[in-house]
Amino acid sequence: MRFAIYTLGCKVNQYESQAMQSLLEGQGHTCVPFEETAQLYIINTCSVTAVSDKKSRQVIRRVRRNSPDAVIAVCGCYAQAEPEQVAALGVDLVSGTGQRLDFLEKCQQEVDRRHPWISVDDALHRTGFELLPAGGLEGRTRAMLKVQDGCRNFCTYCIIPYTRGALRSEPLEAAVAQTEELAARGYREIVLTGIEIASWGEEWKNGLSFIDLLEAVCQAAPELRIRLGSLEPRIITEDFCRRAAALPNLCPHFHLSLQSGCDATLKRMNRRYDTARFLLSCGLLRRYFHRPAITTDLIVGFPGETEEEFAATLDFLRQADFAAMHIFPYSRRPGTPADRMPGQIPNAEKERRAHRAAEVAKALQQGYLASFVGEVLPVLFEEQQGGLWRGHAPNYGEVYAPSQENLHNRVCSVLILRQEDGHLTGSIVSYYYSGN
Repeated sequence: MRFAIYTLGCKVNQYESQAMQSLLEGQGHTCVPFEETAQLYIINTCSVTAVSDKKSRQVIRRVRRNSPDAVIAVCGCYAQAEPEQVAALGVDLVSGTGQRLDFLEKCQQEVDRRHPWISVDDALHRTGFELLPAGGLEGRTRAMLKVQDGCRNFCTYCIIPYTRGALRSEPLEAAVAQTEELAARGYREIVLTGIEIASWGEEWKNGLSFIDLLEAVCQAAPELRIRLGSLEPRIITEDFCRRAAALPNLCPHFHLSLQSGCDATLKRMNRRYDTARFLLSCGLLRRYFHRPAITTDLIVGFPGETEEEFAATLDFLRQADFAAMHIFPYSRRPGTPADRMPGQIPNAEKERRAHRAAEVAKALQQGYLASFVGEVLPVLFEEQQGGLWRGHAPNYGEVYAPSQENLHNRVCSVLILRQEDGHLTGSIVSYYYSGN
């Protein structure tokens, strides 16, 4: 069987898509590019905003139009939140965010005998963590390891706790075993991912926390880089930093989810911290790690955000001195409290604020990257682009360097010569750097 997978949304979706690909290929089926002819098309959807829902619908309609006789199977958060809407688009199979193994079995059955069905559980009542094969789609350079699912934060703008359900964690022993397997398969870097990885282990109430998992994973593959996904700022404590800083293969890159730099806006968002606590986290990381990359997400134009509140956010961005930022104009998501809040901001104003925040972010990123000019960084190279090899330093700085050798999946020492357009350019001083 020829199959294709299209993935929208976050790293968890990317992880689950590569797992489904691995499972189907392991059964002898062939994965083809999504634009090619296939018997089965799997669409892994996102529902973080109304715009995400729209993109999911567009992909589904395009596939049905171009491949009227193929089986279309849809899973992910949009399918979990709105299964009947998805089915009405001419979809053969509708699943949600769980039961991936059962979903794949039904996909194969559907190719043989068409029998449309919808199978979406109540995410809020899930209790078990579904183990799926870890891996990556980047030529065995960077792999993802999903260690956690679910969220209990219930931010007012977010539908994800309803589509992903309660906290569920991968057992520590299973995470260690998957880490060792990825190392044996030749990967050089592992990204720990989940819906809210900082909450790993909390549902067990046995004293284990995310730092215990992090230590175990780092020690299981000391020759691999270990990179973290998005972190809730409150996990950054003195104990966390002290123990994390003792792990030589942990990348000094910390993505702390901010969303707003104004306390009043954070309160309307139902975030569980204020700007003072966020700055405390930044200060601790900078005390224990040498020039760590602290990156973040920002939502602008949240309901009720005044010009004064937005100005406070801009000031906070400079104070936190982020290395990089993802900036999003607020997008209304039906079914969330924020969608019903007064003070909705016009789209044109949201775009204007996003542009202003992006200018601040660009200046901060350029300053952070420029601070590494003249230094030597270990770079894990991934691919060749425009005659240069492209890779990433431990701080996730994007680095380009010329070489006549094949540098794919190799870590080399690179002298950084300049910063331009959000990346670094350098020259290789050692081709056989053996560290992380």
